[in-house]
Amino acid sequence: MPKMPRLLLAATVLFSAAGLSACSSDRWCEHDATDTRVSDSYCERNTPGYEWESDGGSSKKRKKRT
Repeated sequence: MPKMPRLLLAATVLFSAAGLSACSSDRWCEHDATDTRVSDSYCERNTPGYEWESDGGSSKKRKKRT
């Protein structure tokens, strides 16, 4: 395989991976009761008590914790 197609393939894979990881930064997994960020694996496994949270792009303020 010539060098140019290999470089093009490598660049395509690199940029695709970077694009996919950028999407995941818009949301995170939280424990519902404590609003504590946890590993994404909890939400990926649909563990009860954990849900995806996101910035949502709105200017709403978060509730104060007491």
